[in-house]
Amino acid sequence: MSEPPRFDRGHTDDLMSFLAASPTPYHAVANAAERLEKAGFRQVAETDAWDGTTGGKYVLRGGAIVAWYVPEGAAAHTPFRIVGAHTDSPNLRVKPRPDSGAHGWRQVAVEIYGGPLLNSWLDRDLGLAGRLSLRDGSTALVNVDRPLLRVPQLAIHLDRSVNADGLKLDKQRHTQPVWGLGDDVRDGDLIAFLEETAGLPSGAVTGWDLMVHSVEPPAYLGRERELVAGPRMDNLLSVHAGTAALAAAAGRGSELSCIPVLAAFDHEENGSQSDTGADGPLLGGVLERSVFARGGSYEDRARAFAGTVCLSSDTGHAVHPNYAERHDPTHHPRVDGGPLLKVNVNNRYATDGSGRAVFAAACEKAGVPFQSFVSNNAMPCGTTIGPITAARHGIRTVDIGVAILSMHSARELCGAKDPFLLANALVAFLEG
Repeated sequence: MSEPPRFDRGHTDDLMSFLAASPTPYHAVANAAERLEKAGFRQVAETDAWDGTTGGKYVLRGGAIVAWYVPEGAAAHTPFRIVGAHTDSPNLRVKPRPDSGAHGWRQVAVEIYGGPLLNSWLDRDLGLAGRLSLRDGSTALVNVDRPLLRVPQLAIHLDRSVNADGLKLDKQRHTQPVWGLGDDVRDGDLIAFLEETAGLPSGAVTGWDLMVHSVEPPAYLGRERELVAGPRMDNLLSVHAGTAALAAAAGRGSELSCIPVLAAFDHEENGSQSDTGADGPLLGGVLERSVFARGGSYEDRARAFAGTVCLSSDTGHAVHPNYAERHDPTHHPRVDGGPLLKVNVNNRYATDGSGRAVFAAACEKAGVPFQSFVSNNAMPCGTTIGPITAARHGIRTVDIGVAILSMHSARELCGAKDPFLLANALVAFLEG
């Protein structure tokens, strides 16, 4: 193994800034694109004809981004090395008729997105952010990053059994946040407020994709600041690491033996079945167009895909000190122990033995330790974009990630070193 990389807290500082600036998938891909632009990448439109020029390019579609770097001398059949991730996180999202309220309270009607730990959203100061679709066909991002909403918990005096019997939340009745006082609830109030906040004319907004977020910023935690607490680590931690790794790999230029790719999808938390999800055509279309733009044939496309490998990078479960019995007894991943290799023989993860060898080689090259994760046999296993990517595109795929606690909470916890170690392993992988 190479010398282990010296921990650079600057990478983790930058991750924390990225998390804070990315309250929605739309903000996350905009921030990733900004970082890639600084590394020399340029955006290409899906509606334009693509050329075969070398260099870094990226496509934005909604809350998804696919970026790639074509080195000098790359043949049409040159294989890809892909880091896959997702941009969405479980949360509360605004309904089509958002203005509601009762008993003198003004509220915002929300729907549950994905599988959040609902109790983690209670009694927390919440902002509101997302994408506004305008009458002229354009879109605008909005981010009210201050305490605006709150989902208040029922006082213990009115639910004396809550500590003994556990908190029971009705997803419809108990999750609607308050954002003011008054009996005069009027349709259009929330959107009018957001139009004013975003500096848009009244009536300009005709559609929206809005979601709440915790406004508490990411922070170091622990005696030696060895932990990081923050929102949306699942899975913006991987998006950030993949973006940094792609920019670093692109710096190798003509030395690359493959075409490095970052594919960050939306809608993983609810099944990936959308035009911006991993089960949609976005990645396959981009890769094929890249082959054909370089003069390739269908045979070149088939050869390129046959040699392609994807690392599906998503967070995984660190062993919980208060619930160690919920984990497999021989697999207890620890925070700051290096990235996880995630395995499930029933294909909830896409990793097999050959994929393990690919990841082990990348970690050895980078001097990064790694751990293995499998679920307790008595408990169901989660899944990722990995099996979807493998099945949809016929691409060898390996599931990896960083070990965290409190997955799907409004605020998650990881080790301060692991994001840096993951990024180093991804650079080694993307360089081939």
